[in-house]
Parts: sequence; structure tokens; C-alpha cells
Amino acid sequence: MSAGEPAGRRPRLDDVAAAAGVSPATVSLVLRGVAGPSVTTRERVLEAAAQLGYRPDRVASSLASRRSRLIGVVMDIANPFHAQLVEDVQETAEHQGYDVVLSAVTRGRDERRAIETLLDSRCEALVLLGPQAPAEQLAALDRQLPVVAVGRPVPSAKVDVVRAADDEGVALAVEHLAGLGHRHITYVDGGRGVIPSLRRRGYQQAMRAHGLGDLIQVIRGGNTEESGVTAANALLGVDPRPTAVLTFNDRAAMGLLDGLVRAGVEVPDAMSVVGYDDSPFSRLAHIELTTVSQNIPELTEHAVAAVIERLDGGRTEHREVVVPPRLVVRGTTGPPPDRPA
Repeated sequence: MSAGEPAGRRPRLDDVAAAAGVSPATVSLVLRGVAGPSVTTRERVLEAAAQLGYRPDRVASSLASRRSRLIGVVMDIANPFHAQLVEDVQETAEHQGYDVVLSAVTRGRDERRAIETLLDSRCEALVLLGPQAPAEQLAALDRQLPVVAVGRPVPSAKVDVVRAADDEGVALAVEHLAGLGHRHITYVDGGRGVIPSLRRRGYQQAMRAHGLGDLIQVIRGGNTEESGVTAANALLGVDPRPTAVLTFNDRAAMGLLDGLVRAGVEVPDAMSVVGYDDSPFSRLAHIELTTVSQNIPELTEHAVAAVIERLDGGRTEHREVVVPPRLVVRGTTGPPPDRPA
């Protein structure tokens, strides 16, 4: 900052232009990545901006253009799968010239409040990760601005939907276990909601498809480690005890594994375990959880593309993109104890 500038004043575009010896218009072109200025000029402008600590005034820019170029994302702060999605959404959005504003659902802050915060922040579109709101509420919200629901179907199809085929994902896990020789395959449920219902139905349909309909067993569970521990305690009292267990998600699988280890049940020798989500901790060497991947890069790519098509491409009709899941086989599954490898 020059000696004539007041202390604490935020550097402006004109300051960068003066320091670099170019016009403000040239600075604007360089900072927006527009073709025209030479490589030497670009380097000089960027160096001057860095030395001055210049940051574009997004508020002023958005007021001038009547656009904020902000995408709001609602996530459950306790859900590690959402954290993975957010990281990819952020990166993909930035490549398209948009920034992301996060609003979290917590124990004391519901989804409605999280959405209101993003609306107050002048977001141009919303990406809702695993939204819980009814379809009609999502449709009403979409009439205000583009909405993309990620991870769950919306029966009315009044919003854009990007999701993995949850029923197919669970079916892949059942097929894997049945192929290893398992017959007594139990499912730890995820509780209420559209996604738990889809995965539960996928398990039941797959068991019937493999001729195991009479052995279907669904026990109460949830989406946390604690629910997995509770499920493990329940399974220990089942007679005959299942030789394989599918869980609603990886967090429940982790709790289940903990409960089994504490009870002295060897995994996978005495019981195989499969999770869902392919979370980072499932890949740790001392866990090596067999799980179902929802293909996060593809989910986020389609979600951001849906936003861009609505905002910049003029698309008005709603659509659903269903991404095929894939099974990731690791160390928590093997043949049942009564069948040799």
C-alpha cells in the first residue's frame, strides 16, 4: 500500500493497475482469466495483486451483475459421506466459476433453517445432500431457484435429482455374499426415510432373487456407530446366528465391527460384514471394510452440471440422473464358517 493511502483501506482494482503499470480494464481481464493480455502482463498483474493483498469485492461485483455466482450446499455435519461430497462439489463448482456456501444440519439446527440461511446469502441454486424434506416442499423451493437433490429420489420429479441406485448397490453386496456361499445374510436397517427404504427393499429383492427369501432378516439399526453396536448385541442373541451382515452405511458397519470384536467374534472367519458408502476410514489397513461405493466424483459432476445447465444453459425441465454403484471388496468378507475357501 502506498504512503498516500489511508491505513486499513482495502486495496482496489485501481491500486493493482497502478502498481502493475497497466489499465484497470487489463487488470480485470487478467483476474477473470479472460484471453488478451500477454503472459508478461499477466505475471506482472498477478504479482502486484499478491503484493497488495488484493481480493475482488464479490458483493460489489454481484450487485453490478445482479448475480452472486454462489451455490448453496446443505449437508449433515455428522455424515462423513456428505463431507466427501462437499469437497468434490467445491472443486467442481470453482472450475465453473462459482463459489460454494455451506450450511450445516446439526442436532440443534434443522434442514429448514439451513436452507433459509442459504437463501438469505443470495445463493443462485441449492444442492441438497440427502434432503429430508417432503417432495412437495422441495418442489415449492425449486420454484424460487434451481434445486438439486443428491442421494435420494423425489417421486414427483419436480426437482433435479442425482443419486446412486441404492437398491442395486445392496443387491451387489447380497450377490457377493451369496457367491461366497452365505445363506443366512442379515440386514441392519437404516431407520425411516426414502434412502433406508430403498436399501431395505434392495436387500429383500436380492435375497428373493437368490432363492433366499425364507431367510430374510431385517433388524433395527440406524446411521451411526452406536446403532451398529446395538445391532451387534442383537445379532449375538440370534439363533442361528447369521454368517454375513449388511449394514445401512459404513458408520453402522464400524459400530457393528466394534461390537463383534469385543464379543470375540472373528471377522470374516465367523461373520462377514459389508458396509455402504466407501468412506475414507473403510480403507484403513486395520479395518479393510468391504463396502458399496456410490461413485462420488460422478455424483458431484452431475450435480454441479445440473446447476450450471439451469443457471447458464436455460434448461427448464427437471431430470433425474442415476449413477451405478460398485462393490469394493476388501477384508471383512469371506466364505461362511461351514464352507471351506
